[in-house]
Amino acid sequence: MFDVAPLPGQDRYGAMITELDPGTLGDPKVRQALHDLWIDKGLVVFRGIPGGIDTQLALSEIYGEPEVHPMMAGTDIKTEHKALAPIEFDREDGNIYEIEGEQRGGYLPWHFDGAYVDRINHGGILRPEVLPGRGGDTGFIDQIAAYALLPDRLKARIEGLSVIYSYQPDFTRAKFGSPVDKLVRMSTLFRKGMDHPSVQQRAIHPLVYQQAETGQKILHVSPWFADGIEGMENPEGDALLAEVIDHVIRPELMYFHKWQPGDMVLWDNWRMLHCATGVPPEETRIMRRTTIVGDYGLGRREEKAA
Repeated sequence: MFDVAPLPGQDRYGAMITELDPGTLGDPKVRQALHDLWIDKGLVVFRGIPGGIDTQLALSEIYGEPEVHPMMAGTDIKTEHKALAPIEFDREDGNIYEIEGEQRGGYLPWHFDGAYVDRINHGGILRPEVLPGRGGDTGFIDQIAAYALLPDRLKARIEGLSVIYSYQPDFTRAKFGSPVDKLVRMSTLFRKGMDHPSVQQRAIHPLVYQQAETGQKILHVSPWFADGIEGMENPEGDALLAEVIDHVIRPELMYFHKWQPGDMVLWDNWRMLHCATGVPPEETRIMRRTTIVGDYGLGRREEKAA
């Protein structure tokens, strides 16, 4: 049906698929095999797969109905299909940050999508349209693998705890996991995000939960957007959360995808963190992303004080 190999340099999770014929995506056996691989590995790289938008949409439908990204709802952003979200660095209006003395456009810190709302989509498929001459990698970390590497003392301390999240578009103000030194420019899209109805109330998600299909425990923390531990928004709680995040953001758990034309990358947002390394400000990077509908059912909104 197709060939499967480990990810380059990462054997804890993920898989790379080659020789997949888009014409077979309607075959029930192919669809089941692709779905099972996603649940098992968390991250699937499709290399050299033809068909562009049509193949991306057909792949997405194997894993769930493609949906409009929540931050696109109610906006006037236009794409080739309602379920396609633009992930672009605009040289005229894109985010630019300074990191270790270098300016980077389109940088995004480690996160899972939707941490700042109560309902978390199940995943996404990303496809490049215009690749930069330098930079533009996408990083991934599997939080099933991260939980397995946690010291037992930390596993015991965080069991039953939850994390409070809010939308924060300025990475220099993020409390956890963001190495940026300076905000050079914030995009119009990110500034407008602060007024979006979906981000006006904080969200709460468990710090650990079990994957429904396997029972494996997932360390469920998004460094970007995290405000603190519920009931422990104090120095002790912040120190505990920072320690956990330090155990997650470690080189041996990372995979950085170096994009090639014809690539598509699928990730399970209920277990994977991802980031964007950014590009030099003079470069252009244009991606298209589908969002896969779903909700793991454990998120909730913070109750407003009376």
